[in-house]
Amino acid sequence: MSRRAQRPSRTPRTHLLFGDQLGPRFTEPGADGPDEDAPIVMIESRAVFRRRSFHRAKAHLVLSAMRHRAAELGDRVRYVKADTYREGLARVAGRSRTTVRHPTSYAAARFVAGLPDVDVLPARGFLVPRQEFAAWAAERRGEALRLEDFYRWVRRRHDLLMDGGEPAGGRWNFDRDNREPPPRGRPTLGAPSPWTAREDEIDEAVRHDLDSWERAGDVSFAGRDGPRLFPASRAEALAALDRFAEHRLAGFGRYEDAVLADDPWMSHSMLSAPLNLGLLDPAECVERAERGWREGGVPVASAEGFVRQIAGWREYVWHLYWHFGEDYRRRNVLRHRRSLPDWFAGLDADAVTARCLSTVLAQVRDTGWTHHIPRLMILGSRALQDGWDPAQVTDWFHRNFVDGHDWVMLPNVVGMSQYADGGLMTTKPYTSGGAYINRMSDLCGGCAYRPAVRVGDRACPYTAGYWAFLHRHRERLSRNHRMARPVAGLDRLPDLPELLEQERRRGRSAP
Repeated sequence: MSRRAQRPSRTPRTHLLFGDQLGPRFTEPGADGPDEDAPIVMIESRAVFRRRSFHRAKAHLVLSAMRHRAAELGDRVRYVKADTYREGLARVAGRSRTTVRHPTSYAAARFVAGLPDVDVLPARGFLVPRQEFAAWAAERRGEALRLEDFYRWVRRRHDLLMDGGEPAGGRWNFDRDNREPPPRGRPTLGAPSPWTAREDEIDEAVRHDLDSWERAGDVSFAGRDGPRLFPASRAEALAALDRFAEHRLAGFGRYEDAVLADDPWMSHSMLSAPLNLGLLDPAECVERAERGWREGGVPVASAEGFVRQIAGWREYVWHLYWHFGEDYRRRNVLRHRRSLPDWFAGLDADAVTARCLSTVLAQVRDTGWTHHIPRLMILGSRALQDGWDPAQVTDWFHRNFVDGHDWVMLPNVVGMSQYADGGLMTTKPYTSGGAYINRMSDLCGGCAYRPAVRVGDRACPYTAGYWAFLHRHRERLSRNHRMARPVAGLDRLPDLPELLEQERRRGRSAP
């Protein structure tokens, strides 16, 4: 007889709910779930915000989402405002046995492991269980783990965008169709607007609390807290998914990698925040995309591009976070040691002359969000070219993005953005000169710099920084088959000495 079958007459165990486990699946009873009618405990810890300076919009979203969930649970929940998680849990749980879904960070997992009388339940919020990924990785027998292999495996295993044994549309990956530059001469893509939040009394109370904490000098925040942009409840998250699937998904794929100064949202889903708070389940998101394609309203390239982001990249990042281990955060094969300059750390977009960087930094300051290309090719590329400490860069992204969690940002920044793992996650460093930014955006128009200029007053900091980066790591990168040709291009630069001296003088100054 199973352990659960032996418990019917016992008092249900208390279930601890973390602030990124807010959807209904995290409280569903079952063979691997909490007890039927289990009392729920949620803890709002002030110490989380005291230890680090988070973006104000992120703090507002997380607390609003937690309090909205508590309101939905009603009398079943004990919502505790405490200094620390441990203090809050001791206040309400006493000596009763507790269940908790597997946490999403190493720090939270250590906290749970140190609690007495706790049963840790399997993680939720992902398509692939951790043991299945471990088995898939073991089958590689020491070979490098690559996204494309994993993505195809997930597609087959979950029958996503498949026609029998073949991928929908005859191709696994429509990435090359989803790299078009933005339409020239248009300040916006013209896509239907994304879902819009309507704040309520819970939002008002959260903002009042954040104001009072700051006035008391107890905590400090970065960025601006404008009207809430992202869902804070299950109902809002479903409405946002509906809005994207019905009105915006069809136009998503074609310009997925494009950037427009006056259109930060373009056709992006803006669903990463509710997904990472647990308000949406990835299965329902990819199923909506597939249904849109099968019903004829969504091009296969758009459906596949979105499915690849959720069932491919998001799942891959989650599993690599645990697979690589906690020491992964200390990876720094390029030996980049510079601390973040004050203008970047403080989101001081007005201090920056380069229009691309100033525009994107202002978007982060004002909203706590930009899509993946500005994150990788403008913010991350600046950090990589200038040799900033990848651990500090990871922390900056974690604190300043509304969808930023440790499991999200650690592989994305250390592996993808900063190449600090030397190629464990990706095959090359992702950085470029100004030509790429000029091709894929309208951000170079009206800029004081010129993307084709390397040296002088009009020199683009991304173009000059790209060549300086290649020179600094020439020996390592020349052995990379995807970087050998660009590195060889250093020998064709007649002004390389002047370029290197120019970049040395620029140092930590805002470009």
